[in-house]
Amino acid sequence: MGERPMSEAGERRQKLDSLLESGQSPYRNRFPGPEPVAPLLERFDGFESGDSSDEEHRIAGRILIKRGHGKATFLVLKDATARIQLYGNVDILGEETYEEFRRLDIGDVVGVAGPVFRTRRGELSIEVKSFTLLAKALHPLPEKWHGLTDVEIRYRQRYLDLIVNDEVNRAFYIRGKVLSSLRRFMDARGFLEVETPILQTVPGGATARSFDTHHNALDIGLYMRIALELHLKRLLVGGFDKVYEVGRIFRNEGISTKHNPEFTMMESQQAYADYNDVMEMIEQLVAHIAKEVLGTLKLTWKGEEIDLTPPWRRATLRDLIREHSGVDFVEYPEREALLAKVQELGVEVDPAAGWGKLVDELLSNFVEPKLIQPTFIVDYPLELSPLARPKDEDPALVERFEGFIGGMEISNCFSELTDPLDQRRRFEEQAAQREAGDEEAGYVDDDFLTALEYGMPPSGGSGLGIDRLCMILTDSPSIRDVILFPLLRPEK
Repeated sequence: MGERPMSEAGERRQKLDSLLESGQSPYRNRFPGPEPVAPLLERFDGFESGDSSDEEHRIAGRILIKRGHGKATFLVLKDATARIQLYGNVDILGEETYEEFRRLDIGDVVGVAGPVFRTRRGELSIEVKSFTLLAKALHPLPEKWHGLTDVEIRYRQRYLDLIVNDEVNRAFYIRGKVLSSLRRFMDARGFLEVETPILQTVPGGATARSFDTHHNALDIGLYMRIALELHLKRLLVGGFDKVYEVGRIFRNEGISTKHNPEFTMMESQQAYADYNDVMEMIEQLVAHIAKEVLGTLKLTWKGEEIDLTPPWRRATLRDLIREHSGVDFVEYPEREALLAKVQELGVEVDPAAGWGKLVDELLSNFVEPKLIQPTFIVDYPLELSPLARPKDEDPALVERFEGFIGGMEISNCFSELTDPLDQRRRFEEQAAQREAGDEEAGYVDDDFLTALEYGMPPSGGSGLGIDRLCMILTDSPSIRDVILFPLLRPEK
């Protein structure tokens, strides 16, 4: 029997060993001064077949395609900006150097130098005069990656996804530009960017389960933050008028196309403003980002056109639930009656759910999926909003709105509650619900209450989900498509 053929990974390892034995380093420490490929392609776009630049150009990147035999080898190199063809010829490189060039593998990282020219087939290329292997790839890139259906592998090995999938690269390029554009907008409006603690002794500012940890030196329990809000409000007490933070939030909740336990929010606080001011800011902010990053306010989301042009539609929670479910929750002030009505509609709910949770279920099941165009839902029941200011004309409601695009909530904002006595009462109600078994209910935050007792100016607060906004702007069906390294169950 003959010997079994060597695997591709084995061949690559053999090439690595040969390089080491010959005294060459397969992992260099630098390649100074490479030019980005995209501007190079743009600069020489007018070249005709046979045209060549006078000077040599240095570029570096990863080999994606390899073809050719004999005296000429063609490679396709990709850097962070674009792809370009490399042309290596034995007459230019010499036999020994050309053999080294020909032995390069798909996936290897190389630096090359040579003039730009256009081939007879019309391809802008680099005529390689010299090259340096910068990093030897010991594994082949996935074959037919674009046809791969196992999305978990894409998320788990995101680096491979980024190497070979230009659309994935584009999505994360857009995400980076979204954050830059957001900061420019907020800074121009006079907001100061700040940073607040991720580890907290009392998690607050939202209704959610937290991740718990322990600090050994102080021997105290700590929580990963579930919101940014309460520390930003402390800063208003301290005298800042406009503050914002772009930060990671951690919630110990399920995973879905809209939820990841670690996600990014922009939260802001503006003194002497209310939720109407914040509504105007959010719609202007999203429109600004879309126009600056994508150049348009009209997007395609799951085959439907979305127009982000302000002003957005405004409608009350009561009207929308009544319109889409037929239920006027005001007519069901008792929990038991509303529970029976919700169950009659076929909605599966926890029989122990409170009245506010039942209203939220009606919103989630009947209204949210219909809100494709940008919409602000305003005026929520007090029970759903433990941190929002009551409406003067109807204290059973609060000055709160949620912004929806593409059937998803992207923002949650309100006029802030500044009354420390009312806030304590609401915290205590939340704590009682937690004692009764609701793990998402909040705690009494005495330090925050003390801050409020010193006097906090009236304020409009905002929360904008960066991940979901990026989903809309990139037409991505899952939140995992816009988070570089989403949380996954470890491989066995």
